[in-house]
Amino acid sequence: MSNTGPEPGSGSGSGSETGSGSGTGPGTGPTTKTTTGGETAVSLSNVRKTYHLGEPVHALDGVSLEIPRGSYTAIMGPSGSGKSTLMHLVGCLDTPTEGEITVGGQAVTELSGRERTELRGTEVGFVFQTFNLMPRLTALENVALPQLFQGIGAGERTDRARELLERVGLGDRGDHRPNELSGGQRQRVAVARALVNDPEIVLADEPTGNLDTETGEQILSLFEDLYASGHTIVMVTHEPHVAQRAERIVHLLDGEIERIEELEGVGPETGSGTATSDAAEMETETDAEPVGNGSTNEDDTGTGPDR
Repeated sequence: MSNTGPEPGSGSGSGSETGSGSGTGPGTGPTTKTTTGGETAVSLSNVRKTYHLGEPVHALDGVSLEIPRGSYTAIMGPSGSGKSTLMHLVGCLDTPTEGEITVGGQAVTELSGRERTELRGTEVGFVFQTFNLMPRLTALENVALPQLFQGIGAGERTDRARELLERVGLGDRGDHRPNELSGGQRQRVAVARALVNDPEIVLADEPTGNLDTETGEQILSLFEDLYASGHTIVMVTHEPHVAQRAERIVHLLDGEIERIEELEGVGPETGSGTATSDAAEMETETDAEPVGNGSTNEDDTGTGPDR
């Protein structure tokens, strides 16, 4: 997996303003990484996702965004802003009503359902707030499970799962079932499972939401290690102190990109940054209301917005 230099993500506008972003917390300082180039891991162009629930509900409404390969991006916004919808689209769990999405160099909207599943299985790893572990399987079996769908042999699956449990500090917990593990340990198992097929992109949806402060800090440090090793991290969170650990924060509001905030470094001591968006420029110059982009979900027959 090659590390390429982070570039600012792009929203729907070209204006810019100088803002500030800072994060504090325990640790040794921000993670830095020497990168070159400017390849894109994920690209969204004028993406809309609309659900029809009597009246159209626009979960995302014209979102354009580029996520550089090897970068660390946080997605923030209030409930109903479109965070989960954006995550599902990037993770190939859903398709847009309009617009184009490219993941790992492949145009998602041009793929069949089976092809999207294959792309999701090889290029994307998921970490969920509620862990989503199989309760009757051991930690080792949970981590190994995704490899089964890639046709990998039993011995290789087990070796790879054991290696990843060691990497997340759970080498001695492989034979424990989820109900025998703490919340932090279960989330570590979930991270190991997300990495088992060596995905380029790791998507995390509120990964510290069910954890205490100390355990959450350990999980965030683990994500910083993954970033430093070359993975592209996209994390949805509503907690500012978590988002401030990233390189950039994409702020969503009502299905549109309100602004993109660029931070300095990655880690608990990130410094000031800049925010870019049409909305920022318009507010500065004309006191106008923020303008951004966003859209809704997969197809017009979806059961409802997961925002």
